[in-house]
Amino acid sequence: MNLKCGIVGLPNVGKSTLFNALSNSRAESANFPFCTIDPNIGLVMVPDPRLDLLSKLVQPKITTPATIEFVDIAGLVKGASEGKGKGNAFLSHIREVDLIVHVVRCFDDDDIIHVEGSVNPDRDIRIIEDELILKDLESVEKRVDKLRKDAKSGDKKIAANLAAAEKLAAHLESGNTVRTFKAEPEEQAVYKDLFLLSEKPVLYACNVAENELLTGNSYVDTVQKIATEFDDGLVTFCAKIEAEIAELEPDEKELFLEELGIKHSGLDRLIRAAYKKLGLITYFTVGPKEVRAWTILNGMKAPQAAGTIHTDFERGFIRAETISFDDFAHYESEKAAKEAGKMRQEGKEYVVNDGDVMLFRFNV
Repeated sequence: MNLKCGIVGLPNVGKSTLFNALSNSRAESANFPFCTIDPNIGLVMVPDPRLDLLSKLVQPKITTPATIEFVDIAGLVKGASEGKGKGNAFLSHIREVDLIVHVVRCFDDDDIIHVEGSVNPDRDIRIIEDELILKDLESVEKRVDKLRKDAKSGDKKIAANLAAAEKLAAHLESGNTVRTFKAEPEEQAVYKDLFLLSEKPVLYACNVAENELLTGNSYVDTVQKIATEFDDGLVTFCAKIEAEIAELEPDEKELFLEELGIKHSGLDRLIRAAYKKLGLITYFTVGPKEVRAWTILNGMKAPQAAGTIHTDFERGFIRAETISFDDFAHYESEKAAKEAGKMRQEGKEYVVNDGDVMLFRFNV
């Protein structure tokens, strides 16, 4: 799966610093290299200690981590939905992402001017949400106009679709996101093809001062209340610290984090939170040529998981030979795990678990 996250936020909230820390990070270069695809797009390799251990045990020719694509979406200001600033470009880019990483300023600093004149996370979040809602309303109103014309034919299904679209338009007009719209599956079908912006899952990234990274502050508490109310995710980070970590070698990074009293960098926690928010897990394939991590949706069955490697694997699926990561790590090889009876033969109904080490058997 090609996971794409869009980093958004008002000016001077730490959005670009976060993206630059991702794109310039030498800390991950040994095991998780970063590749810049475009000036504002970066492909980041997902850090996973399990992959490191499997690679150490198997000693393959190559090790391939899972990846996440980050897009630094610039130009959002009030009026973006009307094309102000770089609004149109912003909104077209965000339409393509799977997850919105909304960077929120949660620190005080008189030397860094806030575009709205003061630090207020609740207001800042609302500014961006309002622009997404307004753009969505524009799209939905176009759909309503078309359905009204088509409904003149007397078709009952079109009339039902019109009612659903009008219901969503009213919801948006009240300043609510599509994420909070309660709709039946048949109602959702009316607008699914519009790829509405405020329907996308959100992960708030609270940028705090260095001395508040562990404790948080009232600004973070405000964002947490919003995240909890709307079932959004939240990660706290310090852009200044992430910029410093990006300049360190892997062993220096570990020591630096230890001195700060934290186990994982903000970037690592951001990636973990993105996986959790999108309901993603990882399975592994191992062999002398390659050890590789594969990203799939939690709950996916073995044939569909095999299809992430190649569609032929899903079409011709026979069975999956599976070892849990813990068993593989304990016995230190596929052969030893198999001899200990820890390799399972799983069929088409098997639901893949996070960390499964899998070998697929299939007919061509």
